[in-house]
Amino acid sequence: MNAETGRLSRSVEDYLKAVQALTARGSTASTSALAEMLDVQPASVTGMVKRLAEWGLLAHVPYRGVTLTESGRSEALRVLRRHRILETYLTGVLGYAWEEVHEEAERLEHAASDRLIAAMSEALGDPSHDPHGAPIPTPEGTVEASRWGSLSGIAAGQQVEIRAVDDKGAPELREMESLGLVPGATVRVTTCHADGRLSVEVGDAGRSCEVDGALAALIFVAPAD
Repeated sequence: MNAETGRLSRSVEDYLKAVQALTARGSTASTSALAEMLDVQPASVTGMVKRLAEWGLLAHVPYRGVTLTESGRSEALRVLRRHRILETYLTGVLGYAWEEVHEEAERLEHAASDRLIAAMSEALGDPSHDPHGAPIPTPEGTVEASRWGSLSGIAAGQQVEIRAVDDKGAPELREMESLGLVPGATVRVTTCHADGRLSVEVGDAGRSCEVDGALAALIFVAPAD
């Protein structure tokens, strides 16, 4: 706990956000998964998980790992809201490119006050999703479920709408943007190649392009209306 602000430390917030991300995807928040996501040693994870469980923020799931308690989830969603509002403000008001904002928001989310985030949200018109399509938690601590499949799993002949994209890799985001593979775009898969590539048509104009399998796995879609 930060004695000056009364808020949790940056490392604690990062752990809670990581557990939220893993459990939201249906994965187990195991020691190894947390170590990989946070790029720390498993021994460090074990110690922090024990401490957060003692604080009532995490609960152990036998043979599986940990999950968030009600208070832990509330804190995790508060951090996630700050992050996604910051990303939206940086792109919408300050003109940042969408591949630049993740790292900037990672730094700012631990310092921004709830009052500042509320003001940013109001200035933006209280957006429901960030620039990458991810749902923004409400101030009350609820968040839209987002269990979409990836483009890499779509069969030839199907048409889908891009709902969100993974925001961690700047080169991948630049490539998506250059191909028009952005939230809201419709995509029809024309051919699934043996090496994982997809031939697709993007948008109303049906612009043809090929999407590498690794890139397609970072694009999350739902059936088009």
